[in-house]
Amino acid sequence: MSKSLNEFKAYRLEMNDKILNSGFNDFKKFFALDNKAYLEGSLPAKYKEMMGLASSMVLRCNDCILYHIDKSIQEGATRQELFEVFNIALIVGGSIVIPHLRFAMEKLDEILPEQQTKLL
Repeated sequence: MSKSLNEFKAYRLEMNDKILNSGFNDFKKFFALDNKAYLEGSLPAKYKEMMGLASSMVLRCNDCILYHIDKSIQEGATRQELFEVFNIALIVGGSIVIPHLRFAMEKLDEILPEQQTKLL
C-alpha cells in the first residue's frame, strides 16, 4: 500500500531537511536548480508542473508522480487537464507506464475525491 499524501509530504520534508543540512553543498545547488525550473516564467508554473508529471510517469517514479500531481493541482490544474497529461505519458512511454497510470489515478482520486467523474 502506498503512502498517503500527508505521509509522503512529512517524509519528503524530513528527508529533504536531512539532505540539505548534511553539510554537502552540492545537494543544495541541485535542489535550488530543481526549484527554479518550476517557477513561473515564460511558461506558467502549472504547465511546468504538468510537464514534470508527464516526465515522471514516463520515468516511472511514483514519488515524483505524487509530488507533481499535488503541485499541478495547487497551480490550478483540473482533473481533465491531468487526464490529458496522463495520456501523453502513456503515449510517450507505452504500456510500461500503465502501472504508474494506475498509481496516478489512485492518488488523483485521493487528492480530488469530490470530482470522481468519468468522461462519456
